[in-house]
Amino acid sequence: MARFELKLPKMGESVAEATITNWLKEVGDKIEADEAVLEIATDKVDSEVPSEVSGILVEQLFGKDDLVQVGQTIAIIETEGDAPVAKSEEVTAPAEAAAIEQTIEAAKDVVAAPQDFSGSDKFFSPLVKNIAKEEGISVAELESLAGSGKDGRVTKEDILKYIEDRKSGVQTPKAVVEAPKAVEPVAQKVHAVPVQKSQQAVPVSVNGGDEIIEMDRMRKLISGYMTASVQTSAHVQSFIEVDVTNIVKWREKVKTAFEKREGEKLTFTPIMMEAVAKALKDFPGMNISVDGDYIIKKKNINLGMAAALPNGNLIVPVIKNADQLNLVGMAKAVNDLGNRAKAGKLKPDDTQGGTYTVTNVGTFGSVFGTPIINQPQVGILALGAIRKVPAVIETPEGDFIGIRQKMFLSHSYDHRVVDGALGGSFVKRVAEYLEAFDVDRDF
Repeated sequence: MARFELKLPKMGESVAEATITNWLKEVGDKIEADEAVLEIATDKVDSEVPSEVSGILVEQLFGKDDLVQVGQTIAIIETEGDAPVAKSEEVTAPAEAAAIEQTIEAAKDVVAAPQDFSGSDKFFSPLVKNIAKEEGISVAELESLAGSGKDGRVTKEDILKYIEDRKSGVQTPKAVVEAPKAVEPVAQKVHAVPVQKSQQAVPVSVNGGDEIIEMDRMRKLISGYMTASVQTSAHVQSFIEVDVTNIVKWREKVKTAFEKREGEKLTFTPIMMEAVAKALKDFPGMNISVDGDYIIKKKNINLGMAAALPNGNLIVPVIKNADQLNLVGMAKAVNDLGNRAKAGKLKPDDTQGGTYTVTNVGTFGSVFGTPIINQPQVGILALGAIRKVPAVIETPEGDFIGIRQKMFLSHSYDHRVVDGALGGSFVKRVAEYLEAFDVDRDF
């Protein structure tokens, strides 16, 4: 029999940790290769962790709601024969790795009297018990160890560290050793802004006909992000009405040929995103983030697109390097991220790295809105519903009233670093690109 260490896999360049939301397999369950063992969640996306081998789950090193770092061992799977060694993403010093290996080898050569753990009130995994027996560690000695696992459980790393310390004469501290926290990227620091309570919460009266429903994990996260954003940024809005008649006519003319040639539906969203990406190149002061007293100018233009999920929650997948995409590429990116968001198939890295966000409130019939900034960005654009309205049309022969397709753009921006001149000029430039849309262009 061999033991395989199931580790939390790397989930993207900017994702360093995840929370265990549910164990799909319990200790003693048989697992097939590529079968999901547990469900995890980052701050935006839920996903599953599959097993790389077939075998029996013999140990869960973390429990539900525990925070795990990328590369940490989360479970032990016992396999038939020799199982491949899992490659860890953690950075381990060669000397430390060699010392642990020597400790394990030395433990195999030690013949110790069998020990009885039945009288202990604490839980010890089979692996920890075997190492204790091989090293001649008494039950009382093992019980005195401070564990870093769930509920103070002693892990393999804890007992191996204790063995090393005992051999070198170092006294092992009795305090619980916390797992090291990953260095938080600058772009994520703003999320941790504490919410100021200006007054005590007012108790809510509940009668017999009311139903109390606890928020799900994502709704709690959204609630925290939105409250923190309002507390962090000085929100101000600018609105502008746009004539998109040419865009509506052009899309109606080419949408069938577009879908036939590209295998993708052509919606209004990629056309709008194309204009936003162009405007961000013209006004790089909107493509920034704030870190304390410092402004970070972003090199890449990564557009977030707010997407509603079937359960009513919201998620913001990101189109990377949006300014480098033509309309076809933008349409494919929008459709791909939108479809995977609805199906719950987004990867953690799909929601990271956004520098500016666009939300389509017109999808639900809203004429305009005042969206909350997606921290640590400094602006978000809401696309209102496209409506047929009477409008004054200017011609060389004079003005007359006609039916036009119009929509509102609502721009929310952070007044700490974006003044009205920049915020208003940016949304005006987006409108100019939309109104100057070339009806004779190819797609």
